[in-house]
Amino acid sequence: MTTVSHTFEQPIITVFDALADPWTYPEWLVGAKDMRSVEPAWPSPGSSFHHRVGLGGPLTVADSSTSCEIEAPTLLVLEVRARPAGRARVTFRLTSVSHSSTKVEFSEVPIGPARLMTPVAAPLALVRNKRSLERLDEFLQGSGS
Repeated sequence: MTTVSHTFEQPIITVFDALADPWTYPEWLVGAKDMRSVEPAWPSPGSSFHHRVGLGGPLTVADSSTSCEIEAPTLLVLEVRARPAGRARVTFRLTSVSHSSTKVEFSEVPIGPARLMTPVAAPLALVRNKRSLERLDEFLQGSGS
């Protein structure tokens, strides 16, 4: 399992809304290239969004992520797929630090055969997830929120 955290100078609902809106993911999530569709029930547990991940151009893969648990505005748990790497359970846990700042813990746990890659993948996931939270912060600051 990898866990990174970041404190945002944004209210908890602003940060949560961005995390719960998959259309924002290509703006800040490292590796997210574009959104294909979001099911109408999103973010209800069991609903999914469909995206492309990868390096860009022809080096992208169509995949999906599914909501497992949501407790707005403090928790969002997803099962993410990113072939060929496999699947992972991603947890965003938000804590209000003050009325205008929020701490986010971003955890990722490989599922199934992907667990075998943990010794190699974990250090890369730490760097990617840390950078993703930094990019989310930049996105929120730039969006006028």
